[in-house]
Amino acid sequence: MLKQAWKSSQKRSSKTMSKSGISSPRTPYLLLLPGMGFLFTFFIWPIANLAQTSTQTPVAGGDTGSYEQTLRWKNYIDAFVENKEQFGRSFLYAALATIFALTIAYPLAYAIAFKAGKMKNVLLVLVVAPFFTSFLLRTIAWKQILGEQGFVVPFLRNLHIIAPSTTLTSSAFAVVAGMTYNFLPFMTLPLYASIDRIDPRTLEASGDLYANGFTTFRKVTLPLSMPGVVAGTLLTFIPAAGDYVNAAILGSPETKMIGNVIESRFFKIVDYPTAAALSFTLMATILILVTVYIRKAGTEELV
Repeated sequence: MLKQAWKSSQKRSSKTMSKSGISSPRTPYLLLLPGMGFLFTFFIWPIANLAQTSTQTPVAGGDTGSYEQTLRWKNYIDAFVENKEQFGRSFLYAALATIFALTIAYPLAYAIAFKAGKMKNVLLVLVVAPFFTSFLLRTIAWKQILGEQGFVVPFLRNLHIIAPSTTLTSSAFAVVAGMTYNFLPFMTLPLYASIDRIDPRTLEASGDLYANGFTTFRKVTLPLSMPGVVAGTLLTFIPAAGDYVNAAILGSPETKMIGNVIESRFFKIVDYPTAAALSFTLMATILILVTVYIRKAGTEELV
């Protein structure tokens, strides 16, 4: 009797809610429509258009920039072979920038989370403050800092670390340094969010069990902060691999990255199929690397 009464009450409540439109089966789908429309308009449709552009070939006797669909999949092979050095350089620079950013950001995030006290919010604002300035202006500022008129080159020359004729601009060092600085907040904020959630009592318990500072960090702090490490490295590596602003302003033709090639193919050479093929190859490579990295890091739940 009790079960039947409970079922009848559930049916009455569900009918009442469905009449009011609160739990209509179509309500979740209606709520998804704005987001799905935005996703389709600004992501799926451009990606589909880019995909069909990547297999086109120039129109015989046509004007510059005129292409027709011929399903030439060899465009991908040709584009990669012609620009394999830029691909390798892009991933190398992105990996170096990610490692340097992690090296700088982890102690910074740790200090803000555990040592800042009342200054925690102020330091977080200072971490985010570079976003208030244009990405382009920040990169140009680094060109001045690393240039002859800056303080870095004279300081290193006085210490005899670099030769009097050595310059830092238009070099791989300048490009990696600019990328590290520009993407440092992307590394710091996820690390801080992850480290700040660590209960300090776990660190105290580690000390009570006679673990020294290094052992506590290796056995407790680092494993508990791994979600932040993975998120930060992904947020740094992915945009760094496709970046072209730092290489264009701080680098030289010898430090050109794949982003510079894609930008040149789209807007200067007007070779849309090659640019589209390079874009898809870069996106697929990054997706594969990210998937392997996440699985190796043991944080599949972040996907």
